[in-house]
Amino acid sequence: MVQLKDVYPLYLNNKAAQPNTDLEVTDKFTGEVAFRCALATPDVIQEAIAGAVRAAEPMARLASYEKRDVLDHCVGRFRERFDELAYALCIEAGKPIADSEGEVTRLIDTFRIASEEATRNYGEVQPLDISPRAKGYMGMWKRVPIGPCSFISPFNFPLNLAAHKIAPAIAVGCPFVMKPASMTPLGAIIMGEVLAECDVLPEGAFSILPAARAGSDLFTTDERLKLLSFTGSPGVGWELKAKAGKKKVVLELGGNAAVVVDKDADLDHALARIVFGGYYQSGQSCIHVQRTIVHADIYDQFRDMLAAKVKTLISGDPKHRDTFIGPMISAKEASRLKGWIDEAVAKGATLLAGGECQGNMLQATLLENVPSGCAVVVEEAFGPVVVLSKFDDWDAALAEVNDSKFGLQAGLFTRDIHKVLEAWDVLDVGGIVVNDVSSYRVDNMPYGGVKDSGLGREGVRFAMEDMTEIRNLVIRRA
Repeated sequence: MVQLKDVYPLYLNNKAAQPNTDLEVTDKFTGEVAFRCALATPDVIQEAIAGAVRAAEPMARLASYEKRDVLDHCVGRFRERFDELAYALCIEAGKPIADSEGEVTRLIDTFRIASEEATRNYGEVQPLDISPRAKGYMGMWKRVPIGPCSFISPFNFPLNLAAHKIAPAIAVGCPFVMKPASMTPLGAIIMGEVLAECDVLPEGAFSILPAARAGSDLFTTDERLKLLSFTGSPGVGWELKAKAGKKKVVLELGGNAAVVVDKDADLDHALARIVFGGYYQSGQSCIHVQRTIVHADIYDQFRDMLAAKVKTLISGDPKHRDTFIGPMISAKEASRLKGWIDEAVAKGATLLAGGECQGNMLQATLLENVPSGCAVVVEEAFGPVVVLSKFDDWDAALAEVNDSKFGLQAGLFTRDIHKVLEAWDVLDVGGIVVNDVSSYRVDNMPYGGVKDSGLGREGVRFAMEDMTEIRNLVIRRA
């Protein structure tokens, strides 16, 4: 059995520091304090930003192989500490242990992809002699690091979503300061511990700083930081963008993702994937399947299949391997979503499965006939709730997918390539997944949303583009 320490540090300018033990982090299933962690004060955050500024030039001068070697070191150490990382995630996030192991695998994948991309930061030669005045001139451009970056990561994927900021930054040579979610800081702290083993990184290359609200505005407002990458709720994300000033901003925000099941779909496959996509890690994913739109010809059959399966999902202690539904991050969040379910039922929705809540344990819930204005349809549920509706016309189904202020990803179950291509043209989302659910993601693909779901794209190569700027060179041949 893996044992966690009682106390963990923060990382300031590449080094562990223990200014206090003010942050209590709970076991999300038992509610007991699992460990304590250092909490950064405004002075510490200021010191970290100053260190990142000093590190910007030496970081930019790191050779491609040096950045690759740092990332390879992380891959090796994460593999060695696989069980520790998974157990820490299970405790601090309440994520079932099998899902926790899956996230550690993705953490390793993300750093491995970044290692490969660290040697692929290409530029381009461009002919400029497009008119007589430019005869004898040639141009070329390369990408250079944007400079010190600020990263704010969420509680729901505290390993992999932090990795999608840290690994690209190292690959391009950007120093960074990171604020992990206070409810789940340990994954990022362990990453800091591993990075601290890399002597090639200049002092100030990284700081990982759990922090309270007081002073945290510095991660957003400090003009020395050249990029802010935030993953979290839309309300917070757009507010941060408004405060960010001149720096570049990347926002990975929320969604109420829809999946369309056409009448020619493989229903057994669609069933298995929608159960996964809707209830995996208690639905606490911005691309979890919240809305499922099913063709009228198969609706009754599919509804009954899905309801029966949802009722069999095992809830409980996330440390047990047969647990599929673990706790939500807090009783407050579970109570919020329970209220949304009750609102829908009070307004005429049919409760097909679940609906009960105790503390931060909310049953896997399935609803149908939900009025269109209910919060559980309009807002981001971020919990184990799926809403069913039916359609007769493909265009109407696509319109229903688009009938949302969010636009992150959508899933389609159909065998008709013409319908797929139409959806690719019509759906106002960042990504479309065919014959799988909206919650499917591979860590090298472009990932992000439109509308209230955010700005920019992650996925290692695409994040690297945001963390660099184009620097042009024009040469006149003598």
